[in-house]
Amino acid sequence: MTSIQVGILGATGYTGVELVKLLHKHPHTSLSFVSSQTYAGSKMSEVFPELKSICDRVLLSPEDALKQDVQCVFSCLPHATSAGLCKPLVDKGIRVIDLSADFRIRDLAVYTQWYKTEHPCPELLPQAVFGLPEHYRSAIAKTNILANPGCYSSSIMLPLIPLLKEIGANIGTIIADSKSGVSGAGRGLKLGSLFVEAHENFSAYSIGRKHRHIAEIDQELSVAAGKKIAITFSPHLAPMNRGILSTIYLTGSTDGAMCLEILRKAYKNEPFIRVREPGNLPSVRDVAYTNFCDMSVTGGTEGQPVIIVSALDNLLKGASGQALQNMNIMFGFEETTALL
Repeated sequence: MTSIQVGILGATGYTGVELVKLLHKHPHTSLSFVSSQTYAGSKMSEVFPELKSICDRVLLSPEDALKQDVQCVFSCLPHATSAGLCKPLVDKGIRVIDLSADFRIRDLAVYTQWYKTEHPCPELLPQAVFGLPEHYRSAIAKTNILANPGCYSSSIMLPLIPLLKEIGANIGTIIADSKSGVSGAGRGLKLGSLFVEAHENFSAYSIGRKHRHIAEIDQELSVAAGKKIAITFSPHLAPMNRGILSTIYLTGSTDGAMCLEILRKAYKNEPFIRVREPGNLPSVRDVAYTNFCDMSVTGGTEGQPVIIVSALDNLLKGASGQALQNMNIMFGFEETTALL
């Protein structure tokens, strides 16, 4: 099978480092460049000694990276910055997998509302495909602009989309209570991410429909339900390096057994979704360092809400692993390559 040349913009963030490790194991890719504004001129393995002999490439500036001859680029840059640098790549026919939020939101006004900035290249939005492989596989295979979903979003959308498609009319209020490891905040210096602030602590933040992932969650759940969906989302910071656990509550005229059966049917042939028995609830440890999303369903009897628990690794199924899964689909490789 033909190999492809790939590059990574923003390779020195957590998601970029994970992609370097995954691509090193991929038999059909060759890493042509890694880039970083901050560390340009240094070797990747000098910035991250654990990558010695895995990636000793010199980090290019983003401007030099754009001149490279590749077939696919992963962009791990911040929102607004990412789309602007991706545009010349798309114009040259290079396929782009964007891990920022720049191509996730279809409605330009919604993007501006949530991200408080004008979109750098709104003309490209109609070309972008939302990269949830289990639900948009055929469109992903054809696209040149892939919008990789957010980590919280994936943990919530994966269990809910099949249910909203099948029994959306029976579902009332949706509440998602989610906990993320500190790496979800990125590698940049932030007060809440400092060891002394996060260690032996547990805190809520951006509650009351203030977290930006709500925009893409509402968007995709509304598509699945065929009607407007607006969830209640309460994110929390947990004192762990990686992982997300989402506990989702559904009110309405449904029960846990029915929901469990719908999820089993929807995901029976999906390599990275594991639907568990009601008494076998997933935990972060079960999915850490993997591309799996585990889920289970309980409750929904005697008037009580249905309770869904899902778990995934925020840096893999919530970011870089899912991005590589999407790349495999886009280029016709076996979907599980370098992920199992």
